Amino acid sequence: MKSIHAIVAIDENGAIGRQGDLLCHLSADMRHFKEVTMGHSIIMGRKTFESFPRRPLPGRQNVVITRNIGWQYPGVTVVHSLDEAIEAADTDVAFVIGGAQVYEQALPRVDVLHLTRIHARWASADVFFPHIDMSEWQEVSREHHVSDHRNAYEFDIITLKRR
Repeated sequence: MKSIHAIVAIDENGAIGRQGDLLCHLSADMRHFKEVTMGHSIIMGRKTFESFPRRPLPGRQNVVITRNIGWQYPGVTVVHSLDEAIEAADTDVAFVIGGAQVYEQALPRVDVLHLTRIHARWASADVFFPHIDMSEWQEVSREHHVSDHRNAYEFDIITLKRR
């Protein structure tokens, strides 16, 4: 049986994006994302996929959910629902990586949540992660990062497992 993970970076208001991009680029968080997802299937919506400067992401099976029946992209597994995406994932662990609609559909099925909590707020944010009911989750690890020349904001990388 596949284990469904989600990985996301959110601000203190639960925001995940603005104007089609991430809130910010944190070098240590990007490195964490790559390390955790490498060698696994990653599931995302089409807009999230199209926001990548280099696509598809190397070393991972890229599974893209779209309503557009004719949409294709070389090196990508194209599906039309979350159920199809999970079934198409060819690794034991599949990571949901966005966007907001995909997170909302997937969150009830997620076993492990890799949460980067950025200690800042973006007034211009226009995309948000669904509400996380912390009573459903157990924190298993937390790694604090201070701001520096490569990470403009302080943040925590938290791993939560469903109770």
